[in-house]
Amino acid sequence: MNFTEIAWKVFNQSIEDYHILDNIDTPINNSYEVHSLERILYAKNWIDTVQWHLEDIIRDENIDPSEALKLKRRIDASNQQRTDLVEFIDSWFLDKYKEITPKTDAKINTETIAWAVDRLSILALKVYHMALEANRDSASEEHRANCQIKLDVLLTQKVDLSVSIDQLLIDIENGDVKMKVYKQMKMYNDESLNPILYQKEQK
Repeated sequence: MNFTEIAWKVFNQSIEDYHILDNIDTPINNSYEVHSLERILYAKNWIDTVQWHLEDIIRDENIDPSEALKLKRRIDASNQQRTDLVEFIDSWFLDKYKEITPKTDAKINTETIAWAVDRLSILALKVYHMALEANRDSASEEHRANCQIKLDVLLTQKVDLSVSIDQLLIDIENGDVKMKVYKQMKMYNDESLNPILYQKEQK
């Protein structure tokens, strides 16, 4: 299997495992080998899957405001974990390709491998949930038909994104693309960079 085939398999394993209990507080049970890329990918998608459901819950119009605030804090923390893990995946690939010398005319991609993988992970979730809607017995026939159309588009996106990621890896291996990554440098969680947080500390 090529890289995206492996990633897609791992992502769907994570999604299936989560939906055994379908509970945002279910502890992760990552059975992939320690230090393997598969283990990292599973952890990445688990974060995405839990956050997907946190985002669903917080949109309940009848949710208690104090509970919504707790969920918002949890989503913020999850976003930071997601970003950290994406950057870790990029570091993994940087180490993998550290011996490759890019050609003098090597291009720089607008997106790193890991951020493309991030989109593939989210896409796996979209496909899973849209397939549920396309086959939901309690929904109208029109709803199911509309969701099937959307699902077909998502599956086409999956093919296109997978081809793009695998081609990017080939281009990096051949020296045609230079791996260059930037930290996201998110500011809202940093007490020294978020004015609301550091002004509070100064009072």
